[in-house]
Amino acid sequence: MPDIDQIKKYLAEYNGPDMNIMEVCGSHTGAIARFGIPGMLSERIHLISGPGCPVCVTPSAYIDRLIELSLQPDTCVVTFGDLLRVPGSERSLSQAKGDGARVEMVYAPTDMIDLAEQEPATTFVFAAVGFETTMPAYALLLEEAEHRHLKNVKVLTALKTMPEIIDALMESGAKIDAFLAPGHVSVITGSEIYRPLAERWRIPFGVAGFEGLELLRALYGIVLSRGCGRVMNFYPQVVTEKGNAAAQDAVRKYFEPADAVWRGIGMVEGSGRVLRPEYEGYDAGSRQLNDDHKVNRACCCDRILTGAMRPSQCPLFGKVCTPLSPQGACMVSTEGSCFSWYSSHRVR
Repeated sequence: MPDIDQIKKYLAEYNGPDMNIMEVCGSHTGAIARFGIPGMLSERIHLISGPGCPVCVTPSAYIDRLIELSLQPDTCVVTFGDLLRVPGSERSLSQAKGDGARVEMVYAPTDMIDLAEQEPATTFVFAAVGFETTMPAYALLLEEAEHRHLKNVKVLTALKTMPEIIDALMESGAKIDAFLAPGHVSVITGSEIYRPLAERWRIPFGVAGFEGLELLRALYGIVLSRGCGRVMNFYPQVVTEKGNAAAQDAVRKYFEPADAVWRGIGMVEGSGRVLRPEYEGYDAGSRQLNDDHKVNRACCCDRILTGAMRPSQCPLFGKVCTPLSPQGACMVSTEGSCFSWYSSHRVR
């Protein structure tokens, strides 16, 4: 690997075929903007923000169900903070809380255990949203609930997996030449999970960290490997080929594959995880969530998430749709592509 100055020079002066590189990690989207990486690249290298923000791809029907639960007597919905402002078909959890719904924000799923023990007459429902990264934490929540014999703990799942959505994007004809593979997800899954995809579609995958130099090295390796079906690990200090076996076993114990709806994209076969039948007692109705409702017809989140459109090309972007008044889920989370483009004043 050449030194960083040589890498910067190569990426800035690249004059080969146009190359569309999609990152499928919300943290990568934020880091790319924070380090000003788009401005370091040749105009022939195009970075595309894909469906890697868990909040952004959570369907509005899921938010509606959480609101419905939060308004029921003796029921409390527990969630991370970034889900509070995601719009459902009519309103968000934050707005519902203002109308009397009971919603609690926590920093870790297991924080709900103490709440459940303190109020045995109240049913606590955790909004289990995320990718492979957060699934082990939900498995730990269920394990602790089992250990303490808590009957008032439930989860409503909107869990998604990366390989299936990547395959679906390529199947749909998306013009993607390579993937910047998600670093956090790969810690759990291992880098080899992308090999079948790389070989099938003959495109490179580069697992990257989140610092500017790490991202530039990964992009350099990816551009050099254009047209090659290979997987490269540029984050070896934390990512291995096989991943975290203990975490994978914990997830398999409680969850099984299922079809899942991705906001703005639709149903993707086998891309979700739901509770196994033997743990249905902990479920708050996850299997019944098979619909989605687009809130604002002018919102272009569906095309932005699949790389067909840049955030700045959406007619709502920066006008009626801002972080203070998000019209779609891509503007809600700090990991969302629209939020990132808006906050970094990115136009290319």
